[in-house]
Formats: sequence, C-alpha cells, structure tokens
Amino acid sequence: MGRVAAAGAVLVALVVLGAPPAAGAELSAVFQEMVKSECHFINGTDRMRFVKRFIYNREQYAMFDSDVGVFVGETPYGEKVARYWNSDPEWMEYRRDAVDRHCRHNYELSTPFLVGRR
Repeated sequence: MGRVAAAGAVLVALVVLGAPPAAGAELSAVFQEMVKSECHFINGTDRMRFVKRFIYNREQYAMFDSDVGVFVGETPYGEKVARYWNSDPEWMEYRRDAVDRHCRHNYELSTPFLVGRR
C-alpha cells in the first residue's frame, strides 16, 4: 500500500505544480480551487491582520482582508461572489471575528514552541 500512496502523492504534486503533460499526451480537465488563510502578526498580538484568499486555477478571484472588513472581488466573477458574501451580515460578522478566533488562538498555541526555537 505504501507504493500506491507514494505514487498518488507524486501525481498530486505534479498536478498542483502544473507539470506539462508528456509529448503527445491528451490533456485532462483538471481544475484547481484553493482557499488560503493568512495571519499577519505585527508586534505579537498587538496588531493582527487576517487575509483569506480565494484562488481558481492560479488566479485570485476574491479576498477578505480584516483591515478592510469586507470581501473584495478581483475578477468579474469575484466581484459577484464578493457582493453576495458581503450581503449576509451574519457571515460577515463570523468572517470579521476570524482575527481573534483563528489568528490570536493559533498565535497563543504556537508561541511557546516557535519563540523558543530562535
């Protein structure tokens, strides 16, 4: 079973990294959707910023930045999605609270391990 898992991992890595197909090989319909969450810490937890990026086939189409407080669309589709998400007050409140719920929580868990590794 180890060889099958390793072969699968290599295949996934090649697809994600965008390896070109072999000469004469037929292209398959592979699409990639990615959501990336980032926490930016300035002076510990005194100043934190939460950024969530929505990417489709290597193109960022929308993002949420806690400093801005709303979703921003970066493509025509992203603008449509951002308007929809921004129109839901409960969803926006949940997203704005991510700074404390996600960033501050993970900072407090990770600090003893990370600071001690200097």
